[in-house]
Amino acid sequence: MSLAPIPTPAMTLALGDRFARELPELAVPWQAEEAPEPTLLALNEPLATSLGLDPATLRSPEGLGLLTGTRVPDGARPVAQVYAGHQFGGYSPRLGDGRALLLGELTDADGVLRDLHLKGSGRTPLARGGDGLAAVGPMLREYVVSEAIHALGIPTTRALAVVATGRAVRRETLLPGAVLARVASSHLRVGSFQYARATDDLDLLRRLADHAIARHHPDAAQADNPYLALFDAVAAAQASLVAQWMCVGFVHGVLNTDNVTISGESIDYGPCAFLDVFEPTTVFSSIDEGGRYAFGNQPPITEWNLARLAEALLPLIDDDQEQAVALAVEALGRFGDHYAAAWKAGTRAKLGLPAGLDDAVATALVDDVYALMRADRVDHTGFFRALGAAARGDTEPARSLVLDLAGLDAWLGRWRAACPGGPDGDAMDLLNPVYIPRNHLVEEVLAAATAGDLAPLAALLTAVRAPYDERPGLERFAEPAPDAFGDGYQTFCGT
Repeated sequence: MSLAPIPTPAMTLALGDRFARELPELAVPWQAEEAPEPTLLALNEPLATSLGLDPATLRSPEGLGLLTGTRVPDGARPVAQVYAGHQFGGYSPRLGDGRALLLGELTDADGVLRDLHLKGSGRTPLARGGDGLAAVGPMLREYVVSEAIHALGIPTTRALAVVATGRAVRRETLLPGAVLARVASSHLRVGSFQYARATDDLDLLRRLADHAIARHHPDAAQADNPYLALFDAVAAAQASLVAQWMCVGFVHGVLNTDNVTISGESIDYGPCAFLDVFEPTTVFSSIDEGGRYAFGNQPPITEWNLARLAEALLPLIDDDQEQAVALAVEALGRFGDHYAAAWKAGTRAKLGLPAGLDDAVATALVDDVYALMRADRVDHTGFFRALGAAARGDTEPARSLVLDLAGLDAWLGRWRAACPGGPDGDAMDLLNPVYIPRNHLVEEVLAAATAGDLAPLAALLTAVRAPYDERPGLERFAEPAPDAFGDGYQTFCGT
């Protein structure tokens, strides 16, 4: 059964099929299920424009056909991608896009090749018993959170649109269905390499690595050992990414190896959330019963996932197994250095500490303020923002969030003394957001949107798309969750 081409001249779009051509073993040709009554819920117009797509055309019936995968341009070859993965520590040899499709690739305004990808577009041969569908709420969660992460300056896949399908999805109850269209530098992940390695097809593994190098880490091609250099580049990118998550209090929630990208972008916003109070053991995901992916575990879990990538790359790193292992272990050890450097730079910048400050003094200031925040269950985002005011001489916003006032005052004194001329509050405000997608607000938005009211979604997006700019009328978006919201808040994958 062939897909109907888009008939309108306004939609002149060529989607590339580089992934499917170069790696056919990892691509299952497939097509999206029909959407009975497609209705556009959210369209990321700036992103669309940067991709050379006309927002007005995307709002048309033909555009909605593209965004749901039911009408694709001539020559497009939608595929479900195949990969493996460790899910909560258990290995699954064949996962893949059970409810997703890669429509193809296009080039953005900066000349960067980007994937156009669907989520919730129907069952594929990789669905493993799932229905292949998605509900409005989880797709809008990914839209909101990925836009917030992008606005915070953190590498991420981005949502292009959410389209309601007019089809009900059965979860605990019947929910309105939706398809998310998202854009990524690619959807290559650690699990892609795990799958290729498990086939014992060295040619496939090499072609996958060469594809990843060419697309994401071209400097590795010039190295004496390109595949070891590829691993180093991925590890450095992931170290930087996770350090940025930790600095803003983001909890991914499901850091399986199939959710760790080769590009270093955040991907798959399922049971994700931001910290309210600072607590490293925080777990939001309803399925993470053991706390494997707790907030504070994200750096070591990422290192564990990268070890699985190193294992997959061993045959390419060196023909001698022992030498390959030795090189991979040494390279993996560099992840900790990359992460420590990124965390150090990020936290010291959040506190406005000068670059030349004695390392021991700076480390003590960082460690002590986090200890104080944890002991008093201090709102993570609000407190760091309040420190910007404290740097300008107004300590009351910070003091209002803390029980141990004597401890805070002592720390503030040390902090000021460590910074000649005082910390730079204005610079701190460029790094410490005033608005994030707070969990109680996200739940309000998703409930309203599921019931057909999109106004709260628009209001929250207005706030989080400019997270560092405090604006009158948006006060509630900066406020902590009400006490009634509770400590037992859980998020769900939506499958």
